[in-house]
Amino acid sequence: MRLRVEFTTEPFDLDEAPAHALVAREVVQGAELDAVDVGPFGNTVEGGADAVLGAVDALLRRSLAAGATRVSLQVNVIGNGHVNGNGRVAGGGQVAEDGTAAGDGENG
Repeated sequence: MRLRVEFTTEPFDLDEAPAHALVAREVVQGAELDAVDVGPFGNTVEGGADAVLGAVDALLRRSLAAGATRVSLQVNVIGNGHVNGNGRVAGGGQVAEDGTAAGDGENG
């Protein structure tokens, strides 16, 4: 199973990245994930379930310890396999424009 997680840590600081945000970035960039997109107002990671869930566990523990007062998460199942170079999910499904598995339901 593949997962996509979108997350933010708070409190925000528009002048410089707070310690909890730097720790969150360090966690996801150091994890064995397939995709990591870190931005000032939201972050997205993708990968296999074990890697993503392990990263989320570390993210929560370390960012809270570094001063985060709130962590918001959204977890989406995006398929059972990986997306190969021709835009297909392993197992035969197509990938929709939003990156989710589409088609006959074989891929979740």
